[in-house]
This record gives sequence, C-alpha cells and structure tokens, in this order.
Amino acid sequence: MLELRGVRQRYNGRLVLDLDSFAIAPGAWVAIVGHNGSGKSTLLRILALLERPTEGEVLVGGRVAKGDVAERRRVTLVEQRPVLFRGTVRENLGYGLRTRGATRAAVSAKVQEVADQLGITPLLARHSEELSDGEVQRVAIARALAVEPDVLLLDEPASSADRAAAQTLVLALAEARRRRPLAICLASHQLEDAYRWADDIRALAEGRLSPVTPENLFRVVLPGTGGAGGDLAHVPVGPITLAVTTDRTGPAILAVPPTDIVVSRQAVPTSARNVFRGHITRLARQRPGTVHVTADVGVELVATVSEEAVRDLGLVPGAGVVLAFKATAVRVF
Repeated sequence: MLELRGVRQRYNGRLVLDLDSFAIAPGAWVAIVGHNGSGKSTLLRILALLERPTEGEVLVGGRVAKGDVAERRRVTLVEQRPVLFRGTVRENLGYGLRTRGATRAAVSAKVQEVADQLGITPLLARHSEELSDGEVQRVAIARALAVEPDVLLLDEPASSADRAAAQTLVLALAEARRRRPLAICLASHQLEDAYRWADDIRALAEGRLSPVTPENLFRVVLPGTGGAGGDLAHVPVGPITLAVTTDRTGPAILAVPPTDIVVSRQAVPTSARNVFRGHITRLARQRPGTVHVTADVGVELVATVSEEAVRDLGLVPGAGVVLAFKATAVRVF
C-alpha cells in the first residue's frame, strides 16, 4: 500500500537514508527500531510525503506519489514532539474532520469516541497550551485516529507516556485495527515497545536496514588483519574486545544476533572465541516462551533463551552469567 523504491536521502551531501525497498502492507503493524541518528524520523517523513527523497520513488496504492492532498490524507504522521493548534482539545480533535466536511454531529461523535479510547475525555475542555508533553502526545495521536487514515505513522509514541498511558495507547491502536485495515508504522529506540506492540520489526543502522534488530549493534573501526579474507580480527568495543571473522577494514557496524549467544552460569569448554563474564541486568518476556536476557559484560549484550533455560539456570537480575558466541556469528556491515 505504501512503498519506497531505491530511496536515498541526503542532507548537505551527507547520505542519511539508503533503502533499496521498504513497504508497509495494508493492516500491517511495523516497528522501525534503531539508535538516535539511524534515520528513523527521516524515513517516517518520507513515508508521510512531507519530504521528497533525493533519489527514488514513493508509491501509494501502487502508484508513484504526487504528494497531493488526497494522498496526504491517506497517510498521517504524529511526530515525537507534535504541535497542537490553538484552542481546546475538543477543537483540535475535530479539526481534521471539519476540513473534510463532516457534519457537526459526526464530528462530535468521533471526537468523543477517540477521546474515550485514548483516555483523554477529561482534557476535552482544556486549552492546548495547558497540557503536559505526555498529554500533547496523546491528543495528537487521537487527532490522527479521528480522521481514519489508511496508514498511521508514529515517531516515538510512548516517549512522554507513563506505563498506564502507554498501555491505553496500545489498546486504542489495537481497537482501531480491529475495526478497519489500518496500517501502523512506529519508530522507537525502545526495543521492548517494538516487541510488545508490532508484528514486524525492522532495524535501521546508519540509514540502512540491518539484518538483525539492534540489541547488539556496535559502531567500530576494523583493524587490518594483514592476511587473506576471513582472518580473525580483534576489535575493541568499549572495555571489551570482540573476535570477528572478516576481511574488511575501516568503519563498520558489528551485529551479534541474540539467538547466537549461549548463556551459562559458569564457563564451559567451547570453541567460541568470544566469552564474557558479567551479571544479568534485565529479563524481558516479549514473546511466549522466549526471554531476552540483558547482561552487563562491560557493554550490554542481549541473548535470547527459552523460558525453560531461564528456569533451569536460575537466571534472575543480578545473577552472574557467562555469555559466549563464535567469531563467525558476528555480522559485519
């Protein structure tokens, strides 16, 4: 429904986005994850037809987008720091409907519906300048839902929300998707939000799609190995050193898939060249039967294990652990 082909975006000659293809299907729920500066917000603005890419095409409904009013109304972006109009929350929520010619009764009913869904009914009579950052964010999302776009783009939607407000938002978005084939694409640097909310997770690093999600992404400079391709390189990453099989040199991103990291309580004989001792800082259950174990080994590493492994090994926050993975498991791009 919404697609990018061969898109490159440059600012002052600097390449900030480089995507051969990117598509959001009708009814999809996609999360774009990545560190600050990875290109998430730029990608959303191009998808929202607010920026024209330096190269490439944006397609809406299979046709190259012209950026006209009809196309823009199909795609709505709520930025991380949204701006509300002057006036009350009620007036803000009804603005898009009024510009589309909705009757007063239809506007009133829809405003009340989205206000109830987002838990902002007590705010309807408040003026926009009286709201907190979190309230502004919720009102902006409610305003976007009111006009029923085909695609809703959200930039860090829970950045100013407490746990209760974030849960209310998740439920409201899920309800909107049950009623119609709404596609949602959200950008977040919080992996827990992405895993909890989305069906499809895509990672950005340096403006490019990454082959793994960014739990274990490290920006490094690869030393020369002085030998043939496939030599073992020892690469400093903070206070630790990773063993990597590569023939590349210079700036690069190292990625360690969480599923390739073996977790144990004590060191065991292994052929893995990367073995690190540390302690567990966090356990996160984001899919049934699967646990993400975050450990501090000098840097944060995240491993994926089963619920059974957590129970058998007695993995709890604060427990000492050993993380091990092969040099060939480290991806270089």
